[in-house]
Amino acid sequence: MGEIYRLQISRDDLHDQLGQGIPAGTITIMEGPDGSGKSAVLERMTYGFLQNKHSVTFISTELTVKDFISQMYSLDYPIASSMLDGRLLYIPVYPLLGRSADRRDFQGMLMSSRDLYRSDVIIIDTFSSLISNSLRGEENSIMLLSFFKKLAGMGKSIMLAADPAELKNGTLQPFESDSHIFLNMVVTQVAGMISRSIVVKRFANTQFRVAPIIGFRIEPNIGMVIEITSVV
Repeated sequence: MGEIYRLQISRDDLHDQLGQGIPAGTITIMEGPDGSGKSAVLERMTYGFLQNKHSVTFISTELTVKDFISQMYSLDYPIASSMLDGRLLYIPVYPLLGRSADRRDFQGMLMSSRDLYRSDVIIIDTFSSLISNSLRGEENSIMLLSFFKKLAGMGKSIMLAADPAELKNGTLQPFESDSHIFLNMVVTQVAGMISRSIVVKRFANTQFRVAPIIGFRIEPNIGMVIEITSVV
């Protein structure tokens, strides 16, 4: 069996729900609307990877370095030591390019960055925000997908969070079709309560059980809490 990048921490069983971790050499697409919990789940995964001695590159359109550290500590996911020893590389895109900067060359920047190659896991949150201007045609999509496949072939795991509403219809289709893991974030309201779930649409390259639906909530000072049941 191939290598697995483990997610296990003592406070929740996301690790067990997701097949004992994310297999090395895979591409994961995590789709969902704004507010569905994509960033929170990726932050939990990042902490889990680090706790299990894996390295992570986290590229974000959402938070500055300071805000990311504050967010992680507010969820009791301490990551300062991992940043200091180089196992966590956090790259805030907007401070790098400027919030109003032209992002049409993001694809070129991503493909020319050597920093990506050094980590076990590469996370882009939010991928759809970054490619909304740079992927203008099927050829560019295939080129970027080929780049991700090259990284996966080197044993890296690529995790891409996406909001389909940010993109033209069909832009994500090549990435969805060629992903090894496809997670759909679902938000429902039941009796006035908001319920969030991870719906597992595809999970390849694992020999362990994967739950089809994982209900969760995010609590301050606690982080991710897995719900016993969920309604989708």
